[in-house]
Amino acid sequence: MGAVKTKRMPRAVREQQMLDAAVRIFGQRGYMAASMDEIAELAGVSKPLVYLYLNSKEDLFTACIRREAAALTEAVRAGVRPGLPADRQLWDGLRAFFAHTAEHPDAWSVLHLQARTHGEPFAGEVAAMRAEIVAFVTRLVAVAAREAHHDPDLPEHEVAGLSEALVGAAESLAAWANTTPGATARQAATTLMNFAWSGLGNLMRGQVWTPPTDEA
Repeated sequence: MGAVKTKRMPRAVREQQMLDAAVRIFGQRGYMAASMDEIAELAGVSKPLVYLYLNSKEDLFTACIRREAAALTEAVRAGVRPGLPADRQLWDGLRAFFAHTAEHPDAWSVLHLQARTHGEPFAGEVAAMRAEIVAFVTRLVAVAAREAHHDPDLPEHEVAGLSEALVGAAESLAAWANTTPGATARQAATTLMNFAWSGLGNLMRGQVWTPPTDEA
């Protein structure tokens, strides 16, 4: 039986098909185990065409990371409604984050697992995405501090640390939710809000936990 001829279509559309197939293969099999033959077959194209469009396996993986990172950050930004209190904005952003990672588990595997474990330039691409999300959360924490009470100024390093911790918790929770039957995006967002925002609320009110003074 001869090879099935694929319908001619614009390059941009065909390239997105290749990226769709690559994200699925990379996400499920990992970068090292994934083969260009598998990706080409899933995309319904020849392997030479994949190389013609995307040059190499490394370039293909980088293109996948960039596309999925942009999609995730856009989903978070689109989910937030400006003008609402900071806690509502964070809630909306977390729901959008967990919904997107649940709907695109292979993409999240590429970003959270594969890209980070294979060094540069892949890890740098994900770090840029993460920095953008951390900056977004940092602004929300700073806004909440200003709205809270008469002493609104948290030290800059403390705001940055809180934001890093919150984003790190969201990443871990997304990985957990994607492998836990029955876990939903709303449940994951609620869990993180209860874990993090309640503590942030106490901090804004000046009710801080301090280390014991009798430590050696």
